[in-house]
Amino acid sequence: MFCENHIQRRKSRRIMVGAVAVGGDAPISVQSMTNTETTDVAATVAQIKALENAGADIVRVSIPTLEAAEAFGKIKQQVAIPLVTDIHFDYKIALRVAELGADCLRINPGNIGREDRVRAVVDAARDRGISIRIGVNAGSLEKDLQKKYREPSPDALVESALRHVEILDKLNFQDFKVSVKASDVYMAVAAYRKLATQIEQPLHLGITEAGSFRSGAVKSAVGLGMLLAEGIGDTIRISLAADPVEEIRVGFDILKSLHIRSKGINLIACPSCSRQEFNVIATVNALEQRLEDIKEPMDVAVIGCCVNGPGEAKAAHIGLAGGNPSLLYLNGKPDHKVDNAELVDEIERMIRAELQRRQSTDAATLGKKIFPIKQTG
Repeated sequence: MFCENHIQRRKSRRIMVGAVAVGGDAPISVQSMTNTETTDVAATVAQIKALENAGADIVRVSIPTLEAAEAFGKIKQQVAIPLVTDIHFDYKIALRVAELGADCLRINPGNIGREDRVRAVVDAARDRGISIRIGVNAGSLEKDLQKKYREPSPDALVESALRHVEILDKLNFQDFKVSVKASDVYMAVAAYRKLATQIEQPLHLGITEAGSFRSGAVKSAVGLGMLLAEGIGDTIRISLAADPVEEIRVGFDILKSLHIRSKGINLIACPSCSRQEFNVIATVNALEQRLEDIKEPMDVAVIGCCVNGPGEAKAAHIGLAGGNPSLLYLNGKPDHKVDNAELVDEIERMIRAELQRRQSTDAATLGKKIFPIKQTG
């Protein structure tokens, strides 16, 4: 399948969030944030594991109180995925979660008070190999910047970010990433473009308070798509008023659409029309639900008629061209016909069989490398 990608990534410093590299030549990571009460350890752990199962690389947890910090320590013991702690103003909370194993501190240095408090937090991060995220938001700019610019703007966002960066620079701490989020797509894009030319650290992309599942996904895809296509961005979070698991799915869909990163089934489906020989929408919805557990990349085309069907089916790993019966393709070649009442079951069977074949081939190839066949004669 055609998947050319000429995106030139912005060169950025590589930092670590736990075991996940962010920046440099590391894959663009996808993250989300829990929306449970952090003090409800069981519920928060369950949500983190659901996000991890959906493919999340990093999860952020809000820590508004010292009680939540203690709960975080229990949460951290029960999950493996790197955790970012979201902290505002109180440096004591930052120090405590650093002790309890935070992988990254989301805390703006300029908002936590006296210089000695800032230094204490930075020293704790340095001593434990913890990275920091500077997170600037159009809705919470400093009062003097609100007065200076009168309203949020790209310049205001960048000026705020650079203030916090300067503090970390003075303390000789460079393992940080930065976000400059706004709910307005153009504002966020302009801010990220400007900031990308002024620092070397990784950029965390997001359109904040993007909205409901549908509108938020669209706004995020437009804004992040513009930046990612320009090579800007090292980790992303899709902010949706929806189940956080959906943020991970949309994030990977955005990366897949740009051929930046592939994970799971890439379903190519027609919008359906009066030419369709079967219910395309119902078939695709059923396949999405059945195939959520698959993490290996695979292109699957489901086309409802014989007009565009053969072309799309030939270009996918597994393809379906609608007919009566419909024709299934495997790796670009016609394979067999199937009754339309059995489409979902048969496509799922073919996908899982192809995955099994790939795994067997990979194992055999690895075996030859470890135990090469000796030539005789």
